[in-house]
Amino acid sequence: MNFLTIFLELTPGHILLILAVFLLLFGGKKIPELMKGLGTGLKEFKNAAKEDQPANSKKEEETKE
Repeated sequence: MNFLTIFLELTPGHILLILAVFLLLFGGKKIPELMKGLGTGLKEFKNAAKEDQPANSKKEEETKE
C-alpha cells in the first residue's frame, strides 16, 4: 500500500482520531502558536518569491539586448 491509497481511505472518524491525538500531544495552547508560525513562514516565502521575480526579469532583459 502506498501513501496515496492510505490517504484516500481516510474517513471522517479517522481524521477526528488523528486530530484528537494531535491535540493531546501538543495541547490547546500550543496549536495556535504552531499555526501562527506556519502562516508567518508562508507569508515570508511568498514575499521573497515576489521580490525575486523582478530580479530574474531584469537579467533576462539584459541577456536579450
